[in-house]
Amino acid sequence: MPQFLDTTDPDFAARFDALLGAKREDAPDVDETVAAIIADVRARGDAAVLELTAKFDRLELTPETLAFSPEEIEAECARVSPEDRAALELAAQRIRAYHVRQMPEDQSWTDPDGATLGWRWTPVSAAGLYVPGGLASYPSSVLMNAIPAQVAGVKRLVICAPTPDGVCNPLVLLAARLAGVDTVYRIGGAQAIAALAYGTATIAPVDKITGPGNAFVAAAKRRVFGKVGIDMIAGPSEILVIADRNNDPDWIAVDLLSQAEHDESAQSLLITDDAAFGRAVAAAVEKRLETLERRVIAGASWRDYGAVIIVRDLAEAAALSDRIAPEHLELCVDDPDGLSRMVTHAGAIFLGQWTPEAIGDYIGGPNHVLPTARSARFSSGLSVMDFLKRTTLARMTPEALRAIGPAAERLAISESLEAHGLSVRARLERLNEGTE
Repeated sequence: MPQFLDTTDPDFAARFDALLGAKREDAPDVDETVAAIIADVRARGDAAVLELTAKFDRLELTPETLAFSPEEIEAECARVSPEDRAALELAAQRIRAYHVRQMPEDQSWTDPDGATLGWRWTPVSAAGLYVPGGLASYPSSVLMNAIPAQVAGVKRLVICAPTPDGVCNPLVLLAARLAGVDTVYRIGGAQAIAALAYGTATIAPVDKITGPGNAFVAAAKRRVFGKVGIDMIAGPSEILVIADRNNDPDWIAVDLLSQAEHDESAQSLLITDDAAFGRAVAAAVEKRLETLERRVIAGASWRDYGAVIIVRDLAEAAALSDRIAPEHLELCVDDPDGLSRMVTHAGAIFLGQWTPEAIGDYIGGPNHVLPTARSARFSSGLSVMDFLKRTTLARMTPEALRAIGPAAERLAISESLEAHGLSVRARLERLNEGTE
């Protein structure tokens, strides 16, 4: 059973702080291992990648077979059932339609002093998209990473998707095709991140790396940041459901389990203003766990990190939600829009009892790559903006420089940067000569 907290209990503050501070990743210290892998790939390139792939994925490759051939991709895509293909195509269509609307506009204007100012947006030139392999092989992650990059206009997109024992998920390759990615390398782990960041004889380096992975992938992304851009360091999945008594307890139970089944370190939380409803949901979770295929994983997550929190009212629920800053937030209440306006920190919000978080994972449209571990306090989910960069533009006319140049020169002098001031003064003196 999960822990039960009540905001009226005298020890609530301490117990809630402990819940927020609980370490949910029981991964060994992998940084030293990852550092060695990155150094090896930098030094030996393809040879290191091939050896590490043989070691960790039990797959013997050559430089020529690092990537799936067009014929292999065609054959794997042909294995996808018509029903799965139709679902994936609908998801791609909806994800693309949503992300197209995120594209920002260039701006340019002339201010009262006559200076023309503005900015323009341009895509990164190349992006590497990491897609986990094995049991956690998710074609939806291909779409969520590749489509925003494609919409942004990234010219070169490549995917790294490990295939342990040579087994691949045909849906991953079909998702790559639907998202417009032709190059899929069958490598993973820290070695794939290193290859994308620094390049090898076969794998050209990229400018940005996105996508989730295990502890080794996360550590590698952290280490290569600065050489390349990254999206975020993703932790275990999490969901917070705020629900009143006007819900089916079983619905809320399966919503909580939808994240618990990801990982034993995932976290599922329920906040409700009705204690009896909270107990009913907990009972429904236990019943569902009796038959859930991933009940061992989900059960451990619910037992070790799950919680039911009883609050006085929904305003208190919103305040607690902001302290949690959840990756996924479901608002299963009579007025979800009103409650959502009280929430500041959340990766994604799902409004009303007819909007389960699972819709967002696959078919809703918004991105499912979201900030975890309370990082929604300061960061956002993956979007088109992650593959764009803004360049500012400025043009001075002689009149504009005459108007604002002296202030720039003054500030340069105040900072003891003589050449800065002189670069402005030289032009102002030329202008003054022209008026004598």
